[in-house]
Amino acid sequence: MAKRSQAMWGGRFTAGPADLMLQFSESVSFDRRLAPFDVAGSKAHSAMLAHVGLITAKERDAIHAGLDAILADITAGKFTWETKLEDVHMNIEQALTKRVPAAAKLHTARSRNDQIATDMRLFFKQACAVLGEKILGAEQALLALAAANRSVIIPGYTHLQRAQPVPMAHHLLAWLEMLERDRVRFGAVAAQANWCPLGAGAIAGTTLPIDREFTAKALGFVDAKGRPQVTQNSMDTVADRDLFIEFAAAAALFGVHLSRIAEDLILWSSAEFKFVELPDAFCTGSSLMPQKKNPDSCELLRGKSARLQGNLHTLLTLTKGLPLTYNRDLQEDKPPIFDSFDQAALCADVLAGTLAGITVNAGRCAAAVADPALLATDLADYLVQKGVAFRDAHHAVGAVVRLAETQQVGINALATADVQSVHPAFAADWTEVFDLSRALAKRAGTGMPGPAQINRQMARWRKRLT
Repeated sequence: MAKRSQAMWGGRFTAGPADLMLQFSESVSFDRRLAPFDVAGSKAHSAMLAHVGLITAKERDAIHAGLDAILADITAGKFTWETKLEDVHMNIEQALTKRVPAAAKLHTARSRNDQIATDMRLFFKQACAVLGEKILGAEQALLALAAANRSVIIPGYTHLQRAQPVPMAHHLLAWLEMLERDRVRFGAVAAQANWCPLGAGAIAGTTLPIDREFTAKALGFVDAKGRPQVTQNSMDTVADRDLFIEFAAAAALFGVHLSRIAEDLILWSSAEFKFVELPDAFCTGSSLMPQKKNPDSCELLRGKSARLQGNLHTLLTLTKGLPLTYNRDLQEDKPPIFDSFDQAALCADVLAGTLAGITVNAGRCAAAVADPALLATDLADYLVQKGVAFRDAHHAVGAVVRLAETQQVGINALATADVQSVHPAFAADWTEVFDLSRALAKRAGTGMPGPAQINRQMARWRKRLT
């Protein structure tokens, strides 16, 4: 049976919602984590109300003191959250009203619609900053691993087949490029979040003489010059969820990068490759097979990627058919966001820990990169430098590779007369191509894996990540 309404909006109703409806519709179980932002928004709002004369300075100070006390209780775990009060906003406001009579004026000129929009934008700014720092930690671990192994050369792969030799550092720096784009992307989301929604009200603002710019400044919604930034359309302000989707998209793409890095590490740590040894602290064993060392951290990073993508899909599906402005469906926008933040933050820390404990097996890397076929393209370039058209050079080297396979020897072990029978441009110096140091030194262009470029890129990253 429905109970008599105790909700803040209860004036319109003769009875409160059924217990089942309370259970179905409450959000305080997950939005309570917004309490610090909700308190900050309420303090800024009450300061603005005093600034424009809608409440007194004494009332403002009492409201602020009460909010500080409530936040202290929340932080200490002493606050009792009430499901019947639906959400974080009403829980805090009801508790405040019991302590401070003036709190009855706090909701003047605002709605839960612009209130939650403000809370979430404050959350996004903080969440992006936290993720930026955590990704930076993973990047620094990656740079240290690259610096410690800059002399190690491995095969680079296309189609998971050996392609051309590259320094391991070059491969690791490719991961670094991916992670840096993620860090920049979260910074861009934070910039998008930096617009104050307070004052939009439920849909159409208010007839009261509020000062939105005052509130924006108080909450730090300002540009690089300290000028306040406020949203420009009240309907869009309370309906917009682009920011949620952009954050989830950034997290999902970060997850994709994590998954690709993890897959490389899983392969590299397998017995078939054994280029690296993953740290015991981020691996587990088998309950049956005592010899097993499983790359669990990497496999879970790969798995978390799917979860992050799922959260993005949830938000896209949630919002695609909603008319303007606010609809209760949008209550479901927060769980996927909170989960994306929590999981992305955890993944960044796990990646950093895994990278920091990796040991490189230089001997296995050297054995893998000793395959002369990795320098087949260099052999084609050798012919090009002698005036042979590249397509003809490519065809000739393909024939040389086939000849080596027929004779069951490495390309560089073929007789000079045999390769000259394939193409007369091969001279007595053709085997010099198979010197790895020479091959890498010739790759001196920007973005290439030559030693000079590796040194340059390492210096660039050291400067950028400190």
